[in-house]
Amino acid sequence: MGTFSLLGNDAITVAGRLLSDFGSGEVGKVTYPTELATVKTGKNGNTIYVQNASGFQASLDIKVIRGSADDKYLNTFLKNYREEPVKFVLKDATITKLIGSGTGVVTSDTYQLTGGIPTKQVEVAINTEGDVEQAICTYTFVFSTSERSI
Repeated sequence: MGTFSLLGNDAITVAGRLLSDFGSGEVGKVTYPTELATVKTGKNGNTIYVQNASGFQASLDIKVIRGSADDKYLNTFLKNYREEPVKFVLKDATITKLIGSGTGVVTSDTYQLTGGIPTKQVEVAINTEGDVEQAICTYTFVFSTSERSI
């Protein structure tokens, strides 16, 4: 018998607020832009393994509907960071995926992100051909570390 994975009801929380004003498609994504370790092999197969602390950093892209309550909420972080970067209060975020087994058992796949700041400005496009993406704001945060638990 195969393994089943039923997904749904994912949640994104930033600084204690459960976000809900999403558009369609991919609305949140955690990525790791830097490798966790460096491996270097030399003569005779001698190999050096070094942990790269930057590999613990996580990037989070969140896409919300432009002008929504979540857009306004996330925009305050961007504004506060721009105005007083040294006074900015670092943010935490939690991403939770609920995974059903098909037998009634549900597993939580949770990413706990800590020490985050906004790292990109919100872009805008004007489109006269009905592109729905112009109604979406993308916020990018980088977090100093993350932990995944299942």
